[in-house]
Amino acid sequence: MTVDTASAPPKMAGNPIAGFLFQVAMLSSLLCSSNGHGLKMGFYKQSCPQAETIVRTTVDSFFSHDPTVSAPLLRLHFHDCFVRGCDGSVLLNSTRKNLAEKDAKPNLTLDGFYVIDAAKAALEESCPATVSCADILALAARDAVSLAAGLGKGIAMTNQSLYQVETGRRDGFVSRASEAEAHLPSSYANISALKANFGSKRLTARDLAVLSGAHAIGNSHCFSFDKRLKRYHGKGGIDPTLDPHYAIKLISKCRPGNGTTTEMVPGSSTTFDTKYYELVAKRRGLFHSDAALLHDKVTRDYVFSRLKSPESSFFADFGSAMVKMGKVGVLTGKAGEIRKNCALVNR
Repeated sequence: MTVDTASAPPKMAGNPIAGFLFQVAMLSSLLCSSNGHGLKMGFYKQSCPQAETIVRTTVDSFFSHDPTVSAPLLRLHFHDCFVRGCDGSVLLNSTRKNLAEKDAKPNLTLDGFYVIDAAKAALEESCPATVSCADILALAARDAVSLAAGLGKGIAMTNQSLYQVETGRRDGFVSRASEAEAHLPSSYANISALKANFGSKRLTARDLAVLSGAHAIGNSHCFSFDKRLKRYHGKGGIDPTLDPHYAIKLISKCRPGNGTTTEMVPGSSTTFDTKYYELVAKRRGLFHSDAALLHDKVTRDYVFSRLKSPESSFFADFGSAMVKMGKVGVLTGKAGEIRKNCALVNR
């Protein structure tokens, strides 16, 4: 059951100084959590030494049978962090009294929950009530994108991953569809809206350009971009920021009302690389938000820098940006809980 309000802190009766100090301590704890303090490498080294290996093995098992699983896992982590921070709230089920994030319109196409559930089940068997669902999301995203980049299939080692993940996140109690609709960036967003959205999470314009590289993998439903093909700004016609020849190809794929999906990067939707930036530079980014990267100096410069830089430098940039995103609004210490079932709060 989803709880809409967290328990209030206990009152410190009879001692105003103690009460003030308690409130300061609580505020400091919240500020630290929101900045990622409390996370560290190897958080589960003593309590669950095999935690990262278990997650990696689970992701690898699904990836081996279906390489398209990488994009959904990466997207799950992003959608989690951009609403209430990286607290696993995107995994919670709706209840009779509350519509949860996963049932918000922007999240109706989310997938990969079954991978997280499988990893959680394996972890509960090995280390009950120890590893948070929020950490599983962060680890699974890292492992999924590492596998899509062709790194270390079946081996959970640092040098076989794009980046290291700090752990120690705890799971939140609250999940509201209205917040997902308010905070998740739209595929039709312009550069000003995107920069404001990312800025509210303490992420820079450069982070925006780097993290947009996640669009190198996966597919999109036509409804996420079809307004660019037929009724741009409600006036009809094709979005002028989209290559018209590419638009014709997309129109042939996206028949009205058929729920078609198309690759974000044609012919390369399961391989994590820099081809996405090549498309954006040619005005062939699928979303309006992809095209928007060319409308700001910082993001535009990053796009074109990918055309002449080694892929390894992008991997390093992406890893750094993911680590930074993974610290957004985290719950650590005694905040939140460790869910037994990722779809349900414990109480």
